[in-house]
Amino acid sequence: MKRIINTPKAPAAIGPYSQAVEVGGTLYISGQVPVDPATGKVVEGGITEQTEQVMKNIKAILDEAGYTFADVVKSTCLLASMDYFKPMNEVYAKYYPTDSPARAAFAVQALPLGAMVEIETIAVK
Repeated sequence: MKRIINTPKAPAAIGPYSQAVEVGGTLYISGQVPVDPATGKVVEGGITEQTEQVMKNIKAILDEAGYTFADVVKSTCLLASMDYFKPMNEVYAKYYPTDSPARAAFAVQALPLGAMVEIETIAVK
């Protein structure tokens, strides 16, 4: 059975998609951009601040669904430039100090709302 996850502690979807969907003990979190859910705006600052906000948004969705970062098995990181790879990694690593999930990271031409980073996540119970 499919369960739609939605929390006001993460930004509302900016298109026809859900924040996350859980099916059979697997949680699929849509790509999160660095939008502060309190303001609806991309956070100010650079890649470090943006990655922190993305990870906070992911945490809010994990919490709402009853998962933790320890349940994450796969992430896909989209970057507006590979120049952001190292500072993104430094923030990302704080959330996965051991047993990091599988991951891919790509540079893309552009991201929604002019963001520098977007991360989608899969977690399994």
